[in-house]
Amino acid sequence: MAEKPKTKPKPKTKPKTATKTKKAKSQEFEYKAEMKQLLHLIVHSLYTHPEIFLRELISNSSDALNKIRFRMLTDTDVLDTDADYKVTINFDSKKQTISIEDSGIGMKHDDLLNSLGTVASSGTLEFLKQMQENDKPLDGNMIGQFGVGFYSVFMVTDEVTVETRHADKGSTGYRWKSDGQGKFTIEEIDKKTRGTKISFKLKDEYKEYSEEHRIKNVIQKYSNFVDFPIFLEKEEVNRVSALWHRSKDEIKDEELTEFYKFISNDFSGPLGHLHLNLEGAVNFKALVFVPETAPPTFYKEHLEQSLQLYSNKVFIQDDCKELLPEYLRFLKGVVDTDDLPLNVSREVTQSSPIMVKIQSILVKRVLSFLENWAKNDIEKYNKFYKNFGQIFKTGVNSDFTNKDRIVELLRFETTKTEKDAVTSLKDYVSGMGEDQKEIYYISGEHKEAIERNPNLEYFKKNDIEVLLLSDPFDVFIIPSLNEYDKKNLVSIDKADIDLKSDEKDEKEALGKDLAKSLIEKFKQALGDKIEDVIESKRLVDSAATLVVGKEGMDKQMEKMMKMMNQDYAGGKKILELNLSHPLIKNLGKRLIADASDPILVNSILQVYEGALLIEGSLTQETDFVKRMTELMVEATK
Repeated sequence: MAEKPKTKPKPKTKPKTATKTKKAKSQEFEYKAEMKQLLHLIVHSLYTHPEIFLRELISNSSDALNKIRFRMLTDTDVLDTDADYKVTINFDSKKQTISIEDSGIGMKHDDLLNSLGTVASSGTLEFLKQMQENDKPLDGNMIGQFGVGFYSVFMVTDEVTVETRHADKGSTGYRWKSDGQGKFTIEEIDKKTRGTKISFKLKDEYKEYSEEHRIKNVIQKYSNFVDFPIFLEKEEVNRVSALWHRSKDEIKDEELTEFYKFISNDFSGPLGHLHLNLEGAVNFKALVFVPETAPPTFYKEHLEQSLQLYSNKVFIQDDCKELLPEYLRFLKGVVDTDDLPLNVSREVTQSSPIMVKIQSILVKRVLSFLENWAKNDIEKYNKFYKNFGQIFKTGVNSDFTNKDRIVELLRFETTKTEKDAVTSLKDYVSGMGEDQKEIYYISGEHKEAIERNPNLEYFKKNDIEVLLLSDPFDVFIIPSLNEYDKKNLVSIDKADIDLKSDEKDEKEALGKDLAKSLIEKFKQALGDKIEDVIESKRLVDSAATLVVGKEGMDKQMEKMMKMMNQDYAGGKKILELNLSHPLIKNLGKRLIADASDPILVNSILQVYEGALLIEGSLTQETDFVKRMTELMVEATK
């Protein structure tokens, strides 16, 4: 176990918090009244989950083993030079007992007084009282500075026995015993081996921690990657090594795959990984994986599960949201930093400047990693983007620091890409014609459906590439982009789009006066169903289409609004007419012949509702079919 708290200086004299009451080989000490209060406060307020006691004791044992290992690098004149570095846990579920033993550096008499006999500095109690008086939660980071992890054991037991012997050859064995409330005793014992053994009986309400499966569960959750083997009775239970502490060159692909499966509960291996070992303003190691595939129902629930946080191989927090922004939380892996104390709380990680620095560095490294794929392994990058692009692209709206880098990593289907292929905005711009000043896009359910949209006819005819936005999230991303490479992103569903007229179509179109009259007839027949009726420059083969006015909303956005609010009616659209289309010309002739012709009015309604049908907005299907039947009857007389 850790014989002294790292942040607490060793007292030069005997602790003032304890009073010696018996002068013999067995000595009894009593805590002062304020120390009893402090200990009570620590035991009942520091930890949220009682299982933490096992993590703390194993961590202390690991610290003790690290100390003897470090000492033996230069000094082998110690007790039990051939002893294995290990932690052994024994239990008896019937008696509800458990013990944790290590072969670490052990403790001397003064260590027991200074480390276990003195809980904290004299100012600690005052600090905690002020926190309580101000109705503030206890700060795990602050409390962790006082090295009180050992006392978490008193949450689950009424009495603890510590048997220890220091590594010095002439050392003496000691037994420390306390109920964690008023007194503790220290006595000499005949202990042959170096190291420390902590034993206790569990309270009835915590007897589960004397069951083999429960102990294994806690070890695998919190202590699976400590430096030393942990034996439960005679079985080694922490066989997965902390790969992130090893050199990249030493790790085999098979090890990475198995490690990824272990931490992610994924049956498949990862698509790729990023291994970091950074020192500087903040020190941390990280092993981050990109999964091969996304979960079947990927989104919100999976954004709650991301990287695990460790402190020097000891588990601190699962799914630590502070390590990555939401748009990168599909990543799996671990981050290990010794810049955070072991007892850090969730509240502290949420506001820690250390976590802010780690996240900033992680994000930049992950983006660099993805940029390398996008440049040198296009197939792998496109696979990543197909699986996780939907959430990744939301970084455009949330991460303004890295927005430009994220934009470069966006990928889109277009009217010129093959099936399942995508392109970047950079490649789109490089393929633009000299006369093209804007980047065009259109949204819809999927590529095949979008490509049937009549609003694309002009662009296909003139060989102008258009981005096909089939992801519902695109309607939120595009407004944030606004422009790329000084070129505006423009929806081809907008009425005010700047298109050149085709002289050939103009010659074949209705005359100006008749066109004006027919447009007025359309307005009259449709009334408040539409915002306006205008001549179209974008239609080639279709008779009519609906477009969005200047203040209108993208149709995909409208659909999402309707999904969230069934009462949302949406905005009115502008109906564009192809004045060169035979149907529109024929309607012009009917208008000349008889402006009140019922077939003319029904045809106008049918043209409008046909446009609604194409864009997926038709709600009166029965009326549409009935009217179509009536018109067919008239046409077949």
